[in-house]
Amino acid sequence: MKKKAKVSALNLPEFEALARKRLPKDVFEHVSGGSDDEVTLTENVAAFRRIRIVPRVLRDITDRKTNTSILGQAITFPVLLAPIACLRRFHPQGELAAVRAAASAGTICIVSTGACYGFEEIAKSAKGPIWLQLYAYRDKGVTQGLIQRAEAAGYTAICVTVDVPVNGRRERDLRNQYFYPREMLYRNLKGLGVKGLSPDMNDQQLFAFAGRELNIALTWKYLEWLKGVTKLPILLKGILSIEDARHAADCGMQAIVVSNHGGRQLDGAPASIDVLQDIVTAVDGQLEVLLDSGVRRGTDVLRALALGARGILLGRPYAWALAADGEKGVRRALEMLREEFSIAMALAGCSDVGEIDGSLIVRR
Repeated sequence: MKKKAKVSALNLPEFEALARKRLPKDVFEHVSGGSDDEVTLTENVAAFRRIRIVPRVLRDITDRKTNTSILGQAITFPVLLAPIACLRRFHPQGELAAVRAAASAGTICIVSTGACYGFEEIAKSAKGPIWLQLYAYRDKGVTQGLIQRAEAAGYTAICVTVDVPVNGRRERDLRNQYFYPREMLYRNLKGLGVKGLSPDMNDQQLFAFAGRELNIALTWKYLEWLKGVTKLPILLKGILSIEDARHAADCGMQAIVVSNHGGRQLDGAPASIDVLQDIVTAVDGQLEVLLDSGVRRGTDVLRALALGARGILLGRPYAWALAADGEKGVRRALEMLREEFSIAMALAGCSDVGEIDGSLIVRR
């Protein structure tokens, strides 16, 4: 890695510049880039800026409460850490630093199936609630084994990523010839118990093998099977369609994450915040709705809650903070976001998260 940069960020976007100095070019562009022309990547942030917040005045906001609950789990403010694979690319402590930072902030960390550390080791480092993000494998035995390990280790929900039937065409990765570090990929697959894996595979063979194992027909029928092998609540990450949201509710999912995968999948898909309100209206309280993609400020959290989200998932910004200053950086990023959110609540005239509603919002 490059020489460590001095950390002096005052907000989440400033961590991006610090991460750029800290990380190799291919790693930085991988986490910061999107697919094709990166239209959706750009729109995720721009769409928030088109939503105006109407301040309310002459209200007592001296005692503000930012706490809430997600799937019955109490958290200090409505922000969770999104799943990101191989966090050791950004800092040697990787997932261990992330779960510790989330716990110190009083919130939930969603651990990626592609974590660099074992699920059990991560769980031992976690002093707060953790969920498992699940990519379903061709071998159902592997998928079921992952869930059983997560349950035994104390994970409290399963977050199934459903918007990656194939990877989007990420041109920054193609230009940089970016691949996940081979040793991390091999160790991860080995730890999952995937059959047919050999240490003699070269890089291309290993990447092709991993792609085949994840290339399954993930359907609503598969989710019915999944419900039968766990008692943990299941949420679906990657919903942008009203029809899919309704189907998720009908199938008994406990929550959905309105997400376009941070603009890394279908370029031209809508910004997550632009479809949030319609999806919340469509499911009509049958499940909890979270939002992912584009959040950079505490005011963005307020906007998402005003449009009906129960909470938001924070992705890229905490990866940048991790690269900049490890666990301390992630803790600082979460502290910043909570402070910004609390100030935004005060200026909008809200003393409790439950008071945030659509009356605060005007679309430009």
